[in-house]
Amino acid sequence: MLEMRPDCERCGCDLPADKHGAFICSLECTFCAKCADRLDELCPNCGGDLLDRPMRAGPTLARFPASDERRHPGAR
Repeated sequence: MLEMRPDCERCGCDLPADKHGAFICSLECTFCAKCADRLDELCPNCGGDLLDRPMRAGPTLARFPASDERRHPGAR
């Protein structure tokens, strides 16, 4: 199951699990659409492709909540 990280690792913007706009690589590095575009859809951490992250919503999100561990270096 995907970890569903809550923020972009590059700019720190919020990426809710129940909304489109997050991109991930096979290692689940997570970026917003703007940062993924600036990175030419290539993960700067592992070199893998950045692809659209699927949404998790409704009862599934309630049963399997997204991570609350922020990965952006400036996160509190």
